[in-house]
Amino acid sequence: MRSRSIESLIQAAMSVRERAHAPYSQFKVGAAIRDETGAVHAGANVENAAYSMCQCAEASAIGVMIAAGGREIKEIAIVGGGPELCTPCGGCRQRIREFAELSASIHIAGLEGYRRTFSLAELLPTAFGPENLA
Repeated sequence: MRSRSIESLIQAAMSVRERAHAPYSQFKVGAAIRDETGAVHAGANVENAAYSMCQCAEASAIGVMIAAGGREIKEIAIVGGGPELCTPCGGCRQRIREFAELSASIHIAGLEGYRRTFSLAELLPTAFGPENLA
């Protein structure tokens, strides 16, 4: 059984997903991070007519976390539409790695709710992280 903690994180991602700016793809995504203090930080994808300027929901949520003073991702929930799992893109996997241990939980949900949980290590095996630069 999933914890209320996971369900509340998914609900935060679902709520912010509704405010996504996705006029081109119509594919809205919301992400919510729980940081080291237990605070939740949410972000949505923001599209741009120049597609390379788009910002993923995970990147938005990380920016909100940093602006609020959070420094570590303990877990993150991502909600997208459609029948496939909406896992983080490669760039966002690396962004998450900057602020999370490889054991961090990444909860994936659809509009109907929870679908699956991965560890960051499962999504980004043999990751390059801050310790590689030490």
